[in-house]
Amino acid sequence: MMDWIYVGLGLVLLLLAGDSLVRGAVNLSLRLGVPALIVSLTIVAFGTSAPELLISVQAILDGVPGIALGNVVGSNTANVLLVLGLPALLAAMHTSECDTRASFIQMIAATALFIALAFMGTFNRISGLILLAALAAMLGHAFLSAKRHRRACRLADDEDDLEDLEGADPDMPWAKIIMFLVLGLIGLPLGASLLVDGAVNIARTYDVSETVIGLTLVAVGTSLPELATTVMAALRRQADVALGNVIGSNMFNLLGIIGVASLVGPIPVDPQFLRFDLWIMAGASLLLVPFVFFKMDIKRGWGIVLTGLYVGYILSIL
Repeated sequence: MMDWIYVGLGLVLLLLAGDSLVRGAVNLSLRLGVPALIVSLTIVAFGTSAPELLISVQAILDGVPGIALGNVVGSNTANVLLVLGLPALLAAMHTSECDTRASFIQMIAATALFIALAFMGTFNRISGLILLAALAAMLGHAFLSAKRHRRACRLADDEDDLEDLEGADPDMPWAKIIMFLVLGLIGLPLGASLLVDGAVNIARTYDVSETVIGLTLVAVGTSLPELATTVMAALRRQADVALGNVIGSNMFNLLGIIGVASLVGPIPVDPQFLRFDLWIMAGASLLLVPFVFFKMDIKRGWGIVLTGLYVGYILSIL
């Protein structure tokens, strides 16, 4: 029972600390004059992926790298099938109005690079440096694209950009910004430690592999920030925020999280990943093609299909 309590407390701490870190980082960037578009492409995407980063690093330090890899692969699958599926049951997302083709192509390229490195058998420091270099290149491209976009839209009001960022307040006092950052930086590692310790003990108690726990319990838990963001975006009719959140988070997961984690320690790849889970992740990503390239909306029917596919995937693992 205590292990389940640790997992629950860890998830709550991760959610609260992740939200606090995102709020602090967004408002710090706004006070420093960084464009809102850059903030949404970088800090917000990284902030919602911070729980996965802390979980993966903590898992490697605790000698259970299977949770680290399962967490990232499972989170990416959950981000597409669950994080887009469930909100679509509440409100249709008009993705036909979004232009995310460039970001989607980058996400597919990141997925292909990740799978190619996985077939090397172990994510080591060289793999990590390659992934981080790819992340740096993608962030550089996003920065240049954002500058071009803002230059072409000089007549647009900056306040419109700010309204799209949850918790953005250009007049927030410095003391409050620092408080949000400190609470986030303290809460994330504490929540990660509680969640990993509880998940590992549960796996040992029920004779379930650490990899399966990472793909299911931990992956769903650390995808909750993305799910919360996407639900609110769907209800506010902000399909671009919903779809962009998923694509950006998936890129950070593959390139940033495993890139950093593999610098902490080697991450061996379970053969099961090579046979099944990596291809499910890739297939889930490709399901976004109709919405990205053929201007289809994610309506309730698609929500049922995506959510059903995720439930089937979880049942197949268990």
